[in-house]
Amino acid sequence: MSILSAENLGLSFGSFDLFRGITLTIANDSKIGLIGPNGIGKTSLLLILASINQPTEGNVYLAKGRRLGYLRQEAIDTFADRSHTVYQEMQSVFADLLAEQERLHEMEARMADGEYSEELLEEYGRRQDEFSQAGGYELDVRIQQTLAGLGLGKKAWEMPLNHLSGGQKTRALLARLLLEEPDLLMLDEPTNHLDIEAVEWLEHTLGEWKGAVLIVSHDRYFMDNVVNTIWEMSRAGIETYTGGYSSYLLQRQERWEYAMRVYEEEKARLLNEVDFIQRNWVRASSHARALGKLRRLTRDLAVVENYGIQALRSGKKWSEYDTDTIRGTSRVMDVVDAIRAVNAIAPPTNRPHRIKPRLGADLVSGTIVMRAQDATIGYPGHVLFTVRDLELRRGECAALIGPNGSGKTTFLRTMLAQIEPLAGQVQLGASLQVGYFAQAHDQLDPELTVMEELTRHRMLDPGPARSHLAQYLFQDEDVFKPVSALSGGERARLALAILALDGANFLVLDEPTNHLDIPAQEALQEVLEDFSGTILLVSHDRYLIDRLASQVWELRGGRLNVFKGTYREFVLRRAALNTSGSKVRQVLPPPRPLFRVDSRQAKKKAENLALVEGRIHEKETEIQRLYSAIQKAGEVQAHEKLNKLSWQLAEAQAALDQYMSEWEKLAS
Repeated sequence: MSILSAENLGLSFGSFDLFRGITLTIANDSKIGLIGPNGIGKTSLLLILASINQPTEGNVYLAKGRRLGYLRQEAIDTFADRSHTVYQEMQSVFADLLAEQERLHEMEARMADGEYSEELLEEYGRRQDEFSQAGGYELDVRIQQTLAGLGLGKKAWEMPLNHLSGGQKTRALLARLLLEEPDLLMLDEPTNHLDIEAVEWLEHTLGEWKGAVLIVSHDRYFMDNVVNTIWEMSRAGIETYTGGYSSYLLQRQERWEYAMRVYEEEKARLLNEVDFIQRNWVRASSHARALGKLRRLTRDLAVVENYGIQALRSGKKWSEYDTDTIRGTSRVMDVVDAIRAVNAIAPPTNRPHRIKPRLGADLVSGTIVMRAQDATIGYPGHVLFTVRDLELRRGECAALIGPNGSGKTTFLRTMLAQIEPLAGQVQLGASLQVGYFAQAHDQLDPELTVMEELTRHRMLDPGPARSHLAQYLFQDEDVFKPVSALSGGERARLALAILALDGANFLVLDEPTNHLDIPAQEALQEVLEDFSGTILLVSHDRYLIDRLASQVWELRGGRLNVFKGTYREFVLRRAALNTSGSKVRQVLPPPRPLFRVDSRQAKKKAENLALVEGRIHEKETEIQRLYSAIQKAGEVQAHEKLNKLSWQLAEAQAALDQYMSEWEKLAS
């Protein structure tokens, strides 16, 4: 059963259609991530679904008795009483429960004063049971856990709402929504004002959410951990993918490859039809056949124009199409017009990968890129953290993470010799050419155009300059935009385009994905994955960190702690800490036996090893079979079967990983 549905939604501004023809359904237990480039209309769609704005056309239906909660991207004050403290605002969610609690206290006071009767005792017991079942006794615990989880500690609980910053206000609104427990929770960029720990808490909370969730987010790691469906929004509408963000990437590539195959094969077929018509049009003996093919070609081209070239593979009969909406079928096309129409059929436009820009290092740096020993980082009179022993080598990528205000940017400025360490040494290595990407992009001149700003850093002719900027999505008239008119994402892309011209061998990146939409994040990730130099990355983008980092530097408790390994390994290691923060007792391997291993034990081990190897072989065979089945299902666009096979493949892969772990233990 669905909580919310929408039919044929459209939103227009004058003659400009932001989107049209969107039909969707949200089921009771849906966990949906809505993605798409900036400006495509994601926030506008959410505002319509939340009944805050009205569509130009179409309708939205919310199931009777269901409640919807919506968190805007930017904090808009929707607090009923601004004089409330944060804690009082959270308590207002439970006004009925608190009123019932007062009635229980009154009854307790009456009984304490000696008033006693069977009726009073029975009513008190009934009300107490109802209060307990409604969660009354856990009310304060829920409020405190929610506020703390979202980074609003005890100091913020007694703050008046009108004293909160924009970020604090957004977190308070989100906390209130979570406590209200609506049937459908719609969140627009909920992680924007949260640090990593708060985001991880929210991931866990939404993972156990009993209702439906619709999230707009640029946080790919967050999407992987929370949603089980991806809606990709484009000018063509909304396309649905099963699984999280990583599953979406695989399916998107498969669908693109299938669409290209259909395009090439169907266009070749239509060109063959055109060739036959041309050769036989003037021959009396075959003119009738040519005319029949031209009639069918006219209909095919009408289908392509209205439904896309893939519709020719749908298997639908001509009578199944809505012929009232198909133009050009009332008369047979002219032969010349048919030839032009076939040649004009364009390939699919939703290509997953664009032309990939490259960051090339002009020089090879020394082996040691950066070293810090017994360093104290901060400002006079204000110590931020200490570093005992730190080393970054050529070709490595280190991710510097920590709460806001812990000193990440200050460390970068210290490393780049913009400020001095309070104690100790922070030194750069030899033969370094540093490329610094600051999150504020202060180095850009707002008075210049995009083209002028680029050529200010390196002289380029207009042709090569435009080609370079096109790789960073500045096309046509975009290159003549003034820097002052660029959005945050556009400024970030321009800064990266300039950085690519510098030939740096050491990239220092301070929040490089801030303000970037997902397509731009993907492009940046591919660039950095191909970079042959060294990278120091300060970022909240866990997906980017997970793909790039070979070590993690965490700022915590006034110290910089180094973890050698990937971010995923770092998270697993951190999960092995108990609630007090101390390490779980390390399990050491048993000492080597001084006696000969019993032959029966060796035989049993060999049997177990053979058994696991057999299971590994079975799973590898099953995975190969599933890959083939997925390819065939993709070719015929059997999406339901494709989704089912994808889940089977994921389960088979997980089982294979488990068997491989067992084999490694047995073989060691």
